[in-house]
Amino acid sequence: MKHYAGLDVSVKETSVCIVDANGKTCREKKVVSHPGDLVAILSDPIFNVERVGLEAGPMSQWLFEGLAKAGLPVFCIETRHTKAFLKASQTNKSDRNDARGIAQMMRVGLFKNVHVKTLTSQKRRALLTARALLQEKAIALENDMRGLLRNFGLKVGPVAGGKFEERIRELAETDPDLLDIMEPLLAGRRKLRQEFARLDKKVVQEAKHDEVCKRLMTVPGVGSVVSLAYVATIDVPKRFRHSRAVGAVLGLTPVLNQSGESKRIGHVSLCGDAMMRALLYEAAQTMLTRVAKWCWLKAWAMNIARRHGRKKANVALARRLAVVMHRMWVDGSEFRWTREETVSAMPA
Repeated sequence: MKHYAGLDVSVKETSVCIVDANGKTCREKKVVSHPGDLVAILSDPIFNVERVGLEAGPMSQWLFEGLAKAGLPVFCIETRHTKAFLKASQTNKSDRNDARGIAQMMRVGLFKNVHVKTLTSQKRRALLTARALLQEKAIALENDMRGLLRNFGLKVGPVAGGKFEERIRELAETDPDLLDIMEPLLAGRRKLRQEFARLDKKVVQEAKHDEVCKRLMTVPGVGSVVSLAYVATIDVPKRFRHSRAVGAVLGLTPVLNQSGESKRIGHVSLCGDAMMRALLYEAAQTMLTRVAKWCWLKAWAMNIARRHGRKKANVALARRLAVVMHRMWVDGSEFRWTREETVSAMPA
């Protein structure tokens, strides 16, 4: 008889539930959240495991890789869909009940599979996240220093990044006590900026040595950060049947609410990767405001801006950029500046 397993993962322990083809619970147990411990219980010869399900989360990629290497038929399932199923099927929420519910989802096949990224894409995403964190903390520290000095009537004002430390010292030098307070903050800010520059250089080098990133950077407004983030987010382009599906996955398509005669199209869904969505929006804004050379994509967005405003044009262009970049990746082509180039490159 076939068996199906559900895993409810937490940081320390994972609740495991194994059911048979009739839905009868065969084993329930809590084990350490480690691939080796999970493989030990799921590889018991008395079970013929057909499917193993675990919910997408912070530890799911690591556990998925360990279970897959052991030859187990593991599936990483979509979080929101799982939450809706468990809420409808149980009254009391607990780790044990969640594992039971996931096992039943595996048994009846009522689940949505989630793509688990390759190790290279995971490392690239970690690099980009660390870079963004250092930048965020450095900016927050600078704003805090501005606020502290403002309490004493000292206004930093607009200042270039390279002159920030000099400006702080200039304002605080008349008060030795205040300068002593600023020194540790300046040292922390200096260290954050140094480490940010190191990771930023690593991002540039990573993008420069990747053939796909180099092609994507031919798009106006797309630099090393956007291209590397896009490659790390999409990971495997062939998992999208159509390029236009990328916009929906990144949460850049409008939400539709239709019931009977009522039909309302709302704001963009904001599903998927928030970092990638923000970077695409910045790339779109750069194309519209800083890129001097005109291209068919910029002209298309400017027409939308005239009719619906700049903000909607930025969102529409961000979505279009995601689609165009996916098509370039699949085709192995570079960005085409005119419509004529795009039409001539299409297959007859």
